[in-house]
Amino acid sequence: MMKLNDLLRGLKYELLQGDAGAEISKLEYDSRKIGEGDAFVCVKGYQTDGHGYAGSAAEKGAKVIICQDEVAAEPGITYVRVEDTRKALAVAASNFYGNPKDRLKLIGVTGTNGKTTSTFIIKSILEAAGFKTAIIGTIANYIGERKLEASRTTPESLELHKLFRDMADEGVKYCVMEVSSHSLYLDRVYGLEFSQGIFTNLTQDHLDFHETFENYYKAKLMLFQNSLNSVINLDSEYGSRLLGDIQGRVTTYSAEKEADVAGSSLRLHSRGVEFSLAYKGESRKININIPGKYNVENALGSAAACLSEGITLDTVKQGLEKMLCVPGRCEIVNQGFSLGFDIIVDYAHTPDGLENILETAREFTEGRLIAVFGCGGDRDRTKRPIMGRIGTDLSDIAIITSDNPRTEDPEAIIKDVVAGISKDNYIIVENRREAIKKSIELARSGDVIVIAGKGHEDYQILKTGKIHFDEREIVKEILEEGGY
Repeated sequence: MMKLNDLLRGLKYELLQGDAGAEISKLEYDSRKIGEGDAFVCVKGYQTDGHGYAGSAAEKGAKVIICQDEVAAEPGITYVRVEDTRKALAVAASNFYGNPKDRLKLIGVTGTNGKTTSTFIIKSILEAAGFKTAIIGTIANYIGERKLEASRTTPESLELHKLFRDMADEGVKYCVMEVSSHSLYLDRVYGLEFSQGIFTNLTQDHLDFHETFENYYKAKLMLFQNSLNSVINLDSEYGSRLLGDIQGRVTTYSAEKEADVAGSSLRLHSRGVEFSLAYKGESRKININIPGKYNVENALGSAAACLSEGITLDTVKQGLEKMLCVPGRCEIVNQGFSLGFDIIVDYAHTPDGLENILETAREFTEGRLIAVFGCGGDRDRTKRPIMGRIGTDLSDIAIITSDNPRTEDPEAIIKDVVAGISKDNYIIVENRREAIKKSIELARSGDVIVIAGKGHEDYQILKTGKIHFDEREIVKEILEEGGY
């Protein structure tokens, strides 16, 4: 139980009706979850507006309604008006859970690609330094080694502060977060101060939501307006722009240029990269267990954040080298089978991501590179022909297939992908399982298959709903059925 005026501490509000000292049982923004004595926040969304459910919340027992627009008042219920219910939800959620954010050090990672990998690397370094560390991100949420299911990259503020409370209560010192552009724009992380804010890169994605690339950039910029130190990738063209748009402490990193944390002498191989890491006149030879130049950038950014936190260079090296892999990120999934070729699953679902994984795989492909990919439905259509061109230009054989079509027709999505292709080195296999099977049937000794788009996901979203679909399991099943 909590008094309403304690729940709203730090917010400007107008009491429209009722008692500011009313006691509430819990806080909710989903009217379906309302119970007796709860406070309901009318959050304005893109598809639904919580103000339309104020009456339903009252019927279900809500004692307090927090709104920004006018709603019909019911007798015996307290109504409070705030300027912005999304921001109010974030502040009230923090208050409700005892402001656990103040007991944690937050490290936020934003960018189109590299967020997940960076959070796992940072966790490895921080744990090497002896700190209990949590992750909030795309694959799952972690409190130390305990894994919790994640429904979105960055949770809504109410769920976020509940996670913070659980983390703080379990002795977590650092929480490393993937901070999506959606969460920044929609104020899910409103009121948080980040000890380190990391920028990985910025390439085309989410234009279905942000509409313009400029809007996408400005949403990312918001993280660094709330970070004590900004860690910026100079190898991304938007890194230089970001430097001019932020104030306060900055740590730069690069695998190509002079920077505060610099990588050099890269030697790429099929299971990782060896490179030299330099910081403040010292250097260390590093051997990471994840391949690709872009993962050197992720390692450098992660190292830069941890070095800025005061962790030693030797501990950073230890943490970088002990991390074995990130689920669904350039993950080899044919262990235990003598194939003569490798099969890799990767989450790459943007033009830049697909380009990165195919260029990386090409570095260690002795034979042919076979790419299996598609594009998601109900998402940015403009990237589809771009991915079609990249996928066919950078592979020897491309198999265009379905991804998460959602409510769209898979054939129509594939048609958009094919519109960008000028070569004839592709085939279309709409059924994703059959596409994977086809790639294995085509593979010869020395080849590498890259199955891109889903990575760690264990589901596929169809028009008829979500089905179980774990590509690691599917590859194993196909190999066993084929007698490999």
